[in-house]
Amino acid sequence: MLQVSELSNPTRSIQTDGGSMGRSIGRRFLGGIIGTFLVWICSNPGVQAEESDSTPKVPAPHILVLGDSLAAGLGVDVSESWPGVLQSKFQTNGLPHQVINAGVSGDTTAGGVRRLNWLMRRPFDVLILELGGNDGLRGLPPSHTKTNLINIIQRTRDRWPETTILLAGMQMPDTMGADYAKEFMEIFPAVAKETNVTLIPEFLEGIAGDPELNQSDLIHPNAAGHRLLADRVWKVLSPLLIPK
Repeated sequence: MLQVSELSNPTRSIQTDGGSMGRSIGRRFLGGIIGTFLVWICSNPGVQAEESDSTPKVPAPHILVLGDSLAAGLGVDVSESWPGVLQSKFQTNGLPHQVINAGVSGDTTAGGVRRLNWLMRRPFDVLILELGGNDGLRGLPPSHTKTNLINIIQRTRDRWPETTILLAGMQMPDTMGADYAKEFMEIFPAVAKETNVTLIPEFLEGIAGDPELNQSDLIHPNAAGHRLLADRVWKVLSPLLIPK
């Protein structure tokens, strides 16, 4: 699994010191290596043929997880986060798919909107949109959350039209107010229907608040909770990717 920070490809510089004599020796040494290599190539024409006939590798499908602390795996090892467990499921099933974890703790749907352009610099085959929980915990208007989710989905399709999109449905505890919790929960199936994306319903159902499946804050899942989340994603995602 890749973290977003691994997507960049920093260049490295190699510095040398020494006088002109060192440089002269270095040039002669390099020239000798190149000459030997050319002689070897000329005496082995099959090498060139093998390289020219080689079939280009097909890039592995990329799955981008745009999420918050749930995706980032706050409090657990990154390999134990649900995107990390999802990556392991692909490997176990002999599939080449590469999961890119773009989870940022504390992120909101508005933050996802701001980050999207940078994330879309490279193509991805699947987008798993797991944002909104922090919107609800902050008491933000559900209508704003809905607008931001639709924005992310539409812009993704404008940039990469063939992308498969999954939306994780979030819920709020009744402590946020019964009316607010109901209105908030309803935006996710509404967005999925309006934009024709696949919904992962009630993403945290049966996990949120369970001391056996959460860390001491009863908000962030422990390793066992993350495994259940990965199972839920796999159950919805795998039929879309694995031909029957």
